[in-house]
Amino acid sequence: MSATDIVGSDAHRSAEDIESTDFITMTIADQLFGLPVLSVQDVLGPQIIAHIPLAPPEVAGSLNLRGRIVTAIDMRMRLGLEPRDEGERGMSVVVDHQGELYSLIIDTVGEVLSLPEERFERTPPTLNALWRQMAAGIYRLDERLLVVLDIDHVLDFHTAAAA
Repeated sequence: MSATDIVGSDAHRSAEDIESTDFITMTIADQLFGLPVLSVQDVLGPQIIAHIPLAPPEVAGSLNLRGRIVTAIDMRMRLGLEPRDEGERGMSVVVDHQGELYSLIIDTVGEVLSLPEERFERTPPTLNALWRQMAAGIYRLDERLLVVLDIDHVLDFHTAAAA
């Protein structure tokens, strides 16, 4: 009996046969989130953010990114989490949504993970209701749950206000 007989037919599948998606990981209040790498325009350290009067509470303000005005979204507020401690400055992940740039203010940026699409799962009904609205699905990693954010829903303030 050869090693391929023991392993089975999966041994003949090459890495190219397995469909996968690359995600940039980020931490918000100790929870791991992910965005498809192709939706991310830039990753920034702490930025100076100008306050926007009468903006929704999730809108932290705006920042200047190479001459473009970018709306900054506080993801802790958007996800209904406790605000960052005074003096703690977050990082930003910049995404393009319908031709506009948005800076998602998060706690930390992690690594890029290439995850097989076959391990992608629908958002579980036990996930926080607000998070379920903004999640595309999840990946169960070895020791953590990766919540994949759906940028269209994250930036849809009308739906969240109606909920």
